[in-house]
Amino acid sequence: MNPRASVLMLAYGAEPYLGEAVAAVLASRDVELELLLVDNGCTSDAVERLPADARVRVLRPGTNLGFTGGVDLAAREAVGDVLVLVNSDAVVDATCVAVLCLEVEDERIGVAGATVLLADQPGVVNSAGNPLHVLGLSWAGWMGRPVDEVPARRTVASASGATLAVRRSLWNELGGFPEPYFAYLEDLELSWRCHQRGLDVVVLREATSSHYYEFSRSPLKMYLVERNRLLVLATCHEARTLAVLAPVLIAFELAITVVAVAQGWGGQKVRGWGWVLRHLRWLRERRALVQAGRTVPDRDLAALLTDRFEPAQTPLPRSAAPLEGLLRAYWRLARRLLR
Repeated sequence: MNPRASVLMLAYGAEPYLGEAVAAVLASRDVELELLLVDNGCTSDAVERLPADARVRVLRPGTNLGFTGGVDLAAREAVGDVLVLVNSDAVVDATCVAVLCLEVEDERIGVAGATVLLADQPGVVNSAGNPLHVLGLSWAGWMGRPVDEVPARRTVASASGATLAVRRSLWNELGGFPEPYFAYLEDLELSWRCHQRGLDVVVLREATSSHYYEFSRSPLKMYLVERNRLLVLATCHEARTLAVLAPVLIAFELAITVVAVAQGWGGQKVRGWGWVLRHLRWLRERRALVQAGRTVPDRDLAALLTDRFEPAQTPLPRSAAPLEGLLRAYWRLARRLLR
């Protein structure tokens, strides 16, 4: 029997690739599926031009719920056994959805992610799983490397939300995405909570999607990425871990603020602090919820963290190399203190 999947997709802005992304999902083989498309504020006629297919349902909340709110809305309407997130600018391979669904039938797996390729560079990786740095940073892992170098199956800190699958029962147990994140790092947060419950997060080379990827350093993106980095650190790590990492986290917070001012988004960095201070009650409640659901201590997850930056995604000036070396030395010591 073919797996039953609910594919969740959002539409926002002009959506030049939406038709291609939807057509690829509907052409998926070896799977029974429905596609729930949330119109988060599409500004073109891309949604109206979608094919009349009984498997497609369009949800119109009337406002932009963000990535987190939009996916949560679609998940509440889903009927499939597996939820598959596919970006509106990602074109899945014909067997991608089925392969991901079969992988998460194993209850030892929390999230299964596709190997996401660059649509304009066939055979080149956009993300083969995203790392989590000890400073809370995350980026598109293996970016720019040939897909042939990707292992057939690998455990990762986080799967990319561009194309991933999770059992609907597990999604409901975890409570889905935290809607206040709005966008960015919600896939990391979901993946990390799976690790905390002893579930594996994997990326499969056999499951691929092609992503029309465009990196942006808009002030809004940098605000959300930096704010959500703080939310992940504050809610997902144990108190002992935060205490051990406090010196480097404080030093990095000062450094990234200087960078933000120099690059013109210092106001957004300050805005992120303001959000955190205004929502301390939510933060405490969220932390209590996340910590109560875990069964695996941070000392057993430390190997999933990285103390290195990937040059393709996080280029550092040559003058920063000694500082990176000091950070790695500090992390080696800190890991001992977590035991």
